Amino acid sequence: MDLTAYALPLAVVGGALIGLLLSMFGGGGSVLATPLLLYVVGVRDPHVAIGTAAAAVAVNAAVGLGGQARAGRVKWPCALVFGGAGLAGSLVGAHLAKQMDGGRLLLWFAVAMAVVGVSMLAPRKQDGDPAVHLTPALTLKLAPLGLGVGLAAGFFGIGGGFLIVPGLMAATGMTLANAAASSLVSVVLFGAATSLSYAAAGLVDWPVFAALVAGGAGGALAGIPLARTLAKHAGAARRIFAIMVLATAAYVAWRATHM
Repeated sequence: MDLTAYALPLAVVGGALIGLLLSMFGGGGSVLATPLLLYVVGVRDPHVAIGTAAAAVAVNAAVGLGGQARAGRVKWPCALVFGGAGLAGSLVGAHLAKQMDGGRLLLWFAVAMAVVGVSMLAPRKQDGDPAVHLTPALTLKLAPLGLGVGLAAGFFGIGGGFLIVPGLMAATGMTLANAAASSLVSVVLFGAATSLSYAAAGLVDWPVFAALVAGGAGGALAGIPLARTLAKHAGAARRIFAIMVLATAAYVAWRATHM
């Protein structure tokens, strides 16, 4: 890829910023990875930016999943049904996105970002059933939802946590904490499938991916104490972050229409 000498250091810094935001605010932060690669790091091809971002999202989610699993918050049967159904959807979504013109794809990506921002402004219920378990009726609810969310995640190259969490809560009645933890199973599967699809077409920049992951690990660690500090003002902080996502969506849309 034709990148400047500053590209990899910028990717490390950008990855640290995304890791920091994800630690502090949870789902939604990974949607900033593609705009960062395009407009800060200097990746020119939108498809390469999406493929590279998806690979980094999968790795970061896998790290987070390990911690949540050790804490016992992952509802594995529900998570695997949702993620397994969505895996096929993510492969179809990635295939469709690769066929689309880069400018048009970015315009749709801006729409997805706007949806993320708006969803982050919506209030979240904290209650739910911590003892939920998989039943045939829940399976019939989870599988179609997973398929649809996987399709969106694969098409836009995003983790999809902002869709997975409410989907799991609506289908099963599990708590927000369990849904957030269980959603990481799907984020890992969707990100891995999407990035492998792009990689097979030569649309992943592996040095930039490595820089993103390295920066993200540092940012995630730095974000842990900041998350505790912001806990008393979580609502206001989340609204500020949502506004930042919406502003970035507007910029991506503007750039996409002026390519």
